[in-house]
Amino acid sequence: MATVTSSKRARLATTRKEKTKVQPAPHSDLNHLVSSKKDKQKVKQTTKPASDDTTLPTSFKVIAGSYEKLLYGFDGSVSLDETNDGYKFELQPIFVFPAHVSCIKAVAASPNGGKWLATGSADEVIKVWDLRRRKEIGGLMHHEGSITQLQFPSRSHLLSASEDGSLCLFHARDWVVLRALKGHKGRVNSMAVHPSNKVALSVGKDNTLRMWDLMRGKGSASTKLGKEGELVRWSTSGSSFVVQSQKTIDVFTVDMVLRNTITHPSRIHTIRFSNRVHGSGELLLVGAEDKKLSIYDIPDDPEKMPTVIAEMTGHSNRVKAVEILPLALPQSTKANALLSTIILCTVSSDGKIHVYDLASLPAGQKAGSEVLQISSVAEYDTKGTRLTCVTIAEGEAPANGKSANGKRKRGDEDSEDEDEEWGAHEEDAEHEESGSG
Repeated sequence: MATVTSSKRARLATTRKEKTKVQPAPHSDLNHLVSSKKDKQKVKQTTKPASDDTTLPTSFKVIAGSYEKLLYGFDGSVSLDETNDGYKFELQPIFVFPAHVSCIKAVAASPNGGKWLATGSADEVIKVWDLRRRKEIGGLMHHEGSITQLQFPSRSHLLSASEDGSLCLFHARDWVVLRALKGHKGRVNSMAVHPSNKVALSVGKDNTLRMWDLMRGKGSASTKLGKEGELVRWSTSGSSFVVQSQKTIDVFTVDMVLRNTITHPSRIHTIRFSNRVHGSGELLLVGAEDKKLSIYDIPDDPEKMPTVIAEMTGHSNRVKAVEILPLALPQSTKANALLSTIILCTVSSDGKIHVYDLASLPAGQKAGSEVLQISSVAEYDTKGTRLTCVTIAEGEAPANGKSANGKRKRGDEDSEDEDEEWGAHEEDAEHEESGSG
């Protein structure tokens, strides 16, 4: 098996010392980290409604991992359905093969038209794949425990979490370790990067919630939860976040103050925030043991409790993972036709992959409405494979490099800009670490 390595990565892996215990920073410092003027502008750009985005993909890829070590890949497409006066979504299998020597626990695709796919396994290896060429690039062997989560904050960086208690930030070109974040005592269950890409949150077996300054590569705050956090997710606006444990979801403000607690009817396995397609406001998607993906409406008033307004149905076993992707729609002659939508993809222990169209949720569906039942628009049956994780990648760009509405897709030069920004404080971080003794 090929191994991605470098002298710098090896040096970082063996010489970086454990940081001193992370202490909670003043609330003003936390707000500064995620709410500076520059960051607010970035969050605003990140969370634009799907219909306002000029570079949405016109097709997509779905990649799912399983307990059986198999990795599934699909080409997804949307076309006009003249018969039913709507849109037709399809999934076409493109590959299935054993990608690891143990069960696959995490999968992530680089955003904004990026080509990278990363898979993480109980075999302690992160494998990197070129989605365009459908080729394995190599394995990242920095961790000494099962990989629990993977996320590409940008096309040029990959963040990983592991049962070895650490998070690692890799540079997605030479795959050097830029940051090794240590502080958890035991398994890291989940992590989430703020929409500004400046900070990340993590929860673990040590019952601790930690905030990390990704620019300087060190902890900025921590707090005891009193229970083991299993999942952590930022809202789309980055103004709040949630921590899930068993059947409960705790909603926090950005400065780690508990706002309220949602109690779901059954054991939760996956959560994800999304914007609406129709109307404004945020949604919280919750997949659980009850075989459904429940959609909670997040009220504008933070004092009001989120409530279930719709359920996406069709699975016959627990929903293990959900992912979303804004998607451009084919041009239609219908009056007031949508230009774009948001698709949801779920995987379940029943071996099925479902795709849902969030445009099925009306703007008027709010708290107090009868719970709406939404069926999938496409599905694939793996015939009994126990699926564990899923990601959605943008489809390949048209040959002319332009999207459906004629606007050029983001080029590689943007990736270079991201590299400079992320590396801006690298020297400072090195000096601070060497001086912390």
